[in-house]
Amino acid sequence: MTDNNSMNCNACKQCAPLGACVAFKGISGSLPMLHGSQGCATYIRRYLISHYREPMDIASSNFSEETTIFGGNKNFNTGIDNIISQYHPEVIAIASTCLAETIGEDVQRLIGEYQSIHAGREGLPAMIFASTPSYCGTHYEGFQEAVFASVKTLASAEGKAGRHINLFNNFISTEDIRHLKEIAVDFGVDAMLFPDYSDTLDSTSWDSYCRIPEGGTPVDALRRSALAAVSVELGYILNSGGARGRIKNNFMTQSAGEYLNAQFDVPLVRTGLPVGIRETDKLMSILSDIARVPVPEKYRRQRGRLIDLYVDGHKYVSGKKAIIYGEEDLTVALASFAAETGIRPVLCATGGESGKLKETLQSTLGDLYGDDIRTGQGFSFEQIAEAAKELQPDLLIGNSKGYYIARELDIPIIRTGFPIHDRIGAQHDRILGYEGALMLFERTVNTLLEDRQRKSTTGYKYM
Repeated sequence: MTDNNSMNCNACKQCAPLGACVAFKGISGSLPMLHGSQGCATYIRRYLISHYREPMDIASSNFSEETTIFGGNKNFNTGIDNIISQYHPEVIAIASTCLAETIGEDVQRLIGEYQSIHAGREGLPAMIFASTPSYCGTHYEGFQEAVFASVKTLASAEGKAGRHINLFNNFISTEDIRHLKEIAVDFGVDAMLFPDYSDTLDSTSWDSYCRIPEGGTPVDALRRSALAAVSVELGYILNSGGARGRIKNNFMTQSAGEYLNAQFDVPLVRTGLPVGIRETDKLMSILSDIARVPVPEKYRRQRGRLIDLYVDGHKYVSGKKAIIYGEEDLTVALASFAAETGIRPVLCATGGESGKLKETLQSTLGDLYGDDIRTGQGFSFEQIAEAAKELQPDLLIGNSKGYYIARELDIPIIRTGFPIHDRIGAQHDRILGYEGALMLFERTVNTLLEDRQRKSTTGYKYM
């Protein structure tokens, strides 16, 4: 069910190059560059700064009317020269915009020509290109395309096969990235986690401005991804759909793990975002099998405390109706979490168009999937608002763009995902793993209790 007019007016998504820039910030020494107009870079910088509360440098080839007609070759070369002279990056990560894609700009050719002209130049940075026109995808697909492009460009079979694993972590908060790294260490697993923007988008306070913050997945680690023992991808849908379908630029769109499996025979294991008990159990089992060790006692106790909390709070959430929205894989994970706590997901909506949301929800929720769950892909917030008037949910779970719906219906909203612009601390929002689910459940229950207190004519001090 898609209303293209309302979707274009208030879509439940952001632009594809925005997602690509987030992923590219997960590479050590990388500077993102947009091949297109200056306005695109300015908009994305502002949008990301409002969420992460960190400086964000994004270069642009700065299209003009002349560039749009005759092509952006000259602007591209000048832009690359300026980036190298001012930033000295290890990687220049390039994403295309609508304008460049509309005129048919062959960015990969431009990269090849630049590298040919400057062959032998010392310190020439690596260049990565992700095709990300916003009229054919979401910020989530742009993120996944950038992850794929980075691995496709840098992965090399040169060297000896290692015992390390590739852990492709998905579009998650910086705090959740740090937690995934902690889990890998606790299992004794040598993991190449990508993309790792846990420091580049959540840094310490600086004494002086740092144009390229420290942190990120090392380029050498990405090169060795072709020699890994196994790849683990978090997410069932990833970039497997969208308006472009599975065919893009005359080749089959793949995830990073699929590419490494097809080109270098690196085994691939895929599971969902580990939100809640069921999905976290799956990740713990995978890591236990890979490391050939039992799940550490630390996580067994975390799981036990989470179950105890579910019991404590069940009476407050049981039967509550929720509308859940956001990126496709996040929506699936949040629906799984909600269902296992006793909350009824009555609508799961996303701006993505993979066509896989309903079947993925059914397989993930299993016996918790109810026939009354509605799904919506290619959805706008106007469509979500219309559905909410009919469904009368008790709460919303998703990013802050749904706030005006919650305000109109006078119901609470649990803010998570991207973007969160009306609160601080979005980069520290932790929902993955048993502890992440514990924090999310506490926040959910307390938000519902606060709402009940606020609406009570007498008020409560004890519940």
